[in-house]
This record gives sequence, structure tokens and C-alpha cells, in this order.
Amino acid sequence: MMTVSQLIEALSQMPTDAVVLIDSGGGLSAVSALDFVAGHGPASPAEVILLPNMNE
Repeated sequence: MMTVSQLIEALSQMPTDAVVLIDSGGGLSAVSALDFVAGHGPASPAEVILLPNMNE
């Protein structure tokens, strides 16, 4: 499981003009937005969801 700080560290090593893609099952899609979901209870961490571009 990757945390936000680990993701930021990994992305900071990449070229700043690189496009972020996500594997959407049938291929790759550009990430167009983020969604934050707060954790619900002590065993449930907060989550950040990468949302694909649905116009591709």
C-alpha cells in the first residue's frame, strides 16, 4: 500500500511535465482528478482515489 507521502516522493523524481496515467483495465487513461475519502474508524485509513479522464 502506497501512502500520499510515498507517492509525492516517487513523483518528485519524475519530470514535471510527464503525464500521469492510470491502468483502467482495458488500457491506460490520463488521471484528471483526485477524490479524498476520510477514514471511518480506527482501522480504516483515509484514501486518495485517482480518477481517470472519462473523455478518452
